[in-house]
Amino acid sequence: MTETFLHDWTGQIAVPLMLVENHVKPDWVDEYGHLNMAHYLTICDQANWAFWNWINAPDQTIEARGGAEYVIVENHVTYGGELAEGDAVTVETRLLAHDDKRAILFHRVLDASGAQSATNEVKLLAFDLTTRRASKWSPRVADRLHDIAKAHASLPPAPEAGRAITLRSQRA
Repeated sequence: MTETFLHDWTGQIAVPLMLVENHVKPDWVDEYGHLNMAHYLTICDQANWAFWNWINAPDQTIEARGGAEYVIVENHVTYGGELAEGDAVTVETRLLAHDDKRAILFHRVLDASGAQSATNEVKLLAFDLTTRRASKWSPRVADRLHDIAKAHASLPPAPEAGRAITLRSQRA
């Protein structure tokens, strides 16, 4: 079960959003003494949930949303810095794109000094838990996604966004 970070919707949209502050848990650390690669995704999933609960506020539980949820259909992680047990982490979140049933979020995992430790680009799909099928965003979520996209349009492009895994030849 992931930790839940709840924030009320006030209409104020930070550029970028900072919805998760946490510390590296002992059970997230691997044999090398640093945050295991899977738990970078754990931290980013906390940011997914924080974002989702925030744009649905005051309906911040699955029960309150009546089955109108989201699922992750794609993600990409880059690793750039080590985090050790107990290290403080924050996650910057920005909305890169959205339509009537999909959204792309971009998370930057930052250490206590503000240095980037990882990034995660994730595609969310609106999902109805009662029918177990894709759906459209609720009107509230659609309106808020529009407002967030407008606010986040001023951010410079994230260099890691849209990357693919490739081997590039380097010729001398």
